[in-house]
Amino acid sequence: MTVPQVWAGVDIGKEHHHCVVINAGGERLLSRRVLNDEAALLELLADVLALDEDVLWAVDLNHGGATLLIGLLLSHDQPMVYITGLTVHRASASYRGEGKTDAKDAFVIADQARMRRDLGPLQPGDEIAVDLRTLSTRRTDLVADRTRQINRLRAQLLEIFPALERALNLTNKGPVMLLTGYQTPAAIRRSGARRIETWLRNRKVRAASTLAKTAVDAAEAQHTALPGERLAATMVVRLAKGVMALDEEIAQLEALIEARFREHQHAEVILSLPGMGKQMGAVFIAATGGDMSAFGTADRLAGYAGLAPAPRDSGRVSGNLRRPRRFHRSLLNAMYLSALASLKSCPASKAYYRRKRAEGKGHKQALLSLARRRVNVLWAMIRDGECYQPPPPVTAVV
Repeated sequence: MTVPQVWAGVDIGKEHHHCVVINAGGERLLSRRVLNDEAALLELLADVLALDEDVLWAVDLNHGGATLLIGLLLSHDQPMVYITGLTVHRASASYRGEGKTDAKDAFVIADQARMRRDLGPLQPGDEIAVDLRTLSTRRTDLVADRTRQINRLRAQLLEIFPALERALNLTNKGPVMLLTGYQTPAAIRRSGARRIETWLRNRKVRAASTLAKTAVDAAEAQHTALPGERLAATMVVRLAKGVMALDEEIAQLEALIEARFREHQHAEVILSLPGMGKQMGAVFIAATGGDMSAFGTADRLAGYAGLAPAPRDSGRVSGNLRRPRRFHRSLLNAMYLSALASLKSCPASKAYYRRKRAEGKGHKQALLSLARRRVNVLWAMIRDGECYQPPPPVTAVV
């Protein structure tokens, strides 16, 4: 990479961006508001390159409205760095004036790129990593929608049938299926346990007899029909069907994620690590872009995942460590859950977890320590292209 002679900072927006170009002395060479359109962005690119071909671009967003600009810059082999919006906001306070404008933010982005040498280049992920990022993001949204839908279903059922709401676990398929056919105490008593059980079995619900008995017991505890029960019952049906539709869409999406993940070159290596299933592996690829060289070391990857504590010392106070404020939460969640799952099948993980508990750490702290250890292991596996090999058992010397 050549030494840049000018720096172009772009404040990203949905419809328009603002670009400011400065030289080595911090003087503005160009300041322009540009439409988020291919023709306008190509014109901006040509004008900036006309100032100097050795340019370093800097953006404050790496997704969403910045996607088109980033794609154009990468296709023209333009070097680019990413500066977080929080960093730009904090840096703006050190510049003269209290006003906030897009032009000022773009200048701060360019000036920070000019002065700082610790900014990593913005690199595109491979095609599979981009697809997995899209699919994983959509799955996260659907899971959140399902949780909200279940909460609405509980609230609606509570207004007409508290005993049934209390007895059912609506995160399971069977109770939700039950509510598509039976919502009121009178309807359940009228049908009886045997008919409800048959109705559930015809819809392939597990433990149909237990669920039917639970519903009848709840119906026997309430003989009062509450006001608005008929309309509320129809709302319960609509909400329950909405939950089932979300379950079906999530299942379809998980099948797409699994199929796409298995096409990645590191899929078999990642899956060989105990506890790292297809969904967690897909999140790992989506979060990291599939290229470990972008991080340099396993420690940087752990910091990106929020598993490397940051020091917080001042004066005579030293040795204070805290979780970093900027980290990839989905990656942290994936590593934490995979560490938890590994306790069931991996003797090495179980031994490490027990050792941390013996040192006085709580359950969560021990799991985070295990997740941090597993980042090193996964890093080495991907680096060497080798699947996980369990360590040989240690025998005591007599």
